[in-house]
Amino acid sequence: MSLRIAIRRTASPLGWTSRIATMPLRARVTSPTWIFGTRMYSTPTEDLLKPQQDDDPDDVVFTNNYGVRSIELNRPKKLNSLNGSMARKIIPRLQEWARSELASVIVIKGSGRAFCAGGDVAALAQWNQQGADGQQKSCDYFGLEYKLDHLIATYSKPYVAFMDGITMGGGVGLSIHAPFRIATENTLFAMPETTIGFFPDVGASFFLPRMEGGLGLYLALTSEQLKGVDAFYYGVATHYIHSSSLAQLESRLAELQFPDYMGLQERCKIINSTIEEFVTGLSADRPSISGELRTIIDRVFSVEQPNIQAIQLSLKEVQANSESPDIKKWAEKILSTLEARSPTSVMVTLQQMRVGRSWSIAETFQREYDIASWFMRGHDFVEGVTARLIQRKKERPDWRPATFDEVTSEQINEYFQPRIGLPLISNGDYKEYPHAWIGLPREEEILTAFAGKTREEAMSALMEKYEGKQGLREKITEVLERLG
Repeated sequence: MSLRIAIRRTASPLGWTSRIATMPLRARVTSPTWIFGTRMYSTPTEDLLKPQQDDDPDDVVFTNNYGVRSIELNRPKKLNSLNGSMARKIIPRLQEWARSELASVIVIKGSGRAFCAGGDVAALAQWNQQGADGQQKSCDYFGLEYKLDHLIATYSKPYVAFMDGITMGGGVGLSIHAPFRIATENTLFAMPETTIGFFPDVGASFFLPRMEGGLGLYLALTSEQLKGVDAFYYGVATHYIHSSSLAQLESRLAELQFPDYMGLQERCKIINSTIEEFVTGLSADRPSISGELRTIIDRVFSVEQPNIQAIQLSLKEVQANSESPDIKKWAEKILSTLEARSPTSVMVTLQQMRVGRSWSIAETFQREYDIASWFMRGHDFVEGVTARLIQRKKERPDWRPATFDEVTSEQINEYFQPRIGLPLISNGDYKEYPHAWIGLPREEEILTAFAGKTREEAMSALMEKYEGKQGLREKITEVLERLG
């Protein structure tokens, strides 16, 4: 009888490990062909963490300063792109610090001009061309990366990410789920996966659908960038400070002392107040996407749109009917952007943004692992990485299928079939970010606060609740002008 290998999680002193169980296969014979070989399961965590011969001993630098434990990504020539060697070092350190009474705050940062520009996808594309073993190696990388991201998302101690510089793809996974995310004037945030025939991963299924209005779907489909203070206004970052203050802030965090009885939320309140000591003003009094453009994005990129063709039609209507030359130019640009993307990637991403809002943080990484594994056996990822990142071609890659109309719903549904069951290191889980209170309030909270109250009363109440947080007054003003 045919068998399928399934992963069950069992507790161990270091977290969650895996044991293998067998069950009939006939119920779901939908896995890609490469799975039917000697490897039919997600590789156990302890095997993924074993050092490899080509691991660089200096690609991550760890330092201790009183209660602060710092992680510095140290591949500046590669823009600190994340690889397996780095993840194999970071995971055990985080596990060690979680058990240490001396470690109070974790800080992660990057060397050079990037925080982390993404994952080392060029290596993955080369592995995928080697057949089943190479594709499994790529899947092992994603399994390791997602385990790390989930560990960060559910970490038991305060974790502060300095998003100073390029923060894309894998770098987003190292930062976006942290309670404290600090943007600077150098921050450049994007999820560019559809450009290379992939999908926004590293937990994007969780954080992008939870962004306000149509911003999440817009960023997911177009790979548009958020620069500097915009990352703060849109909730990607919880704070905005000048890059010259980061070293001082890290030193100040090292001075903090917490009683043993103090819980995580109480510690986070102290850290939040400490970070606010270093704010020096905002570079703009409103986000770059505001007013009419933001209203259009919320309408055009609503997850209620039935399909990608409806989004294209909406953009064409904006282009034809808007009286603003800038809006017309924007619509033309976005239409061209969507046409240049992998049709499969765009349509998978649209479905991902619809269903991801209901996933828990643990389910997010498990489902994304299934999606990533399916992409690894397809054509577009290798084609996109090779054309865009290796050969640096400017023309449209040879996507297959080549158009949106050629992609069927059956093909898209294959990406969302539960298959492997990625075992995670942490057993933590939640449906909403427990630390959402640290950033600026959401639009709905602002509108609720102003309902039935004078502007002065509502403004005063919000300023008191958020302790006069930098950017609060500016965001309230923009929201009321647009929606009030």
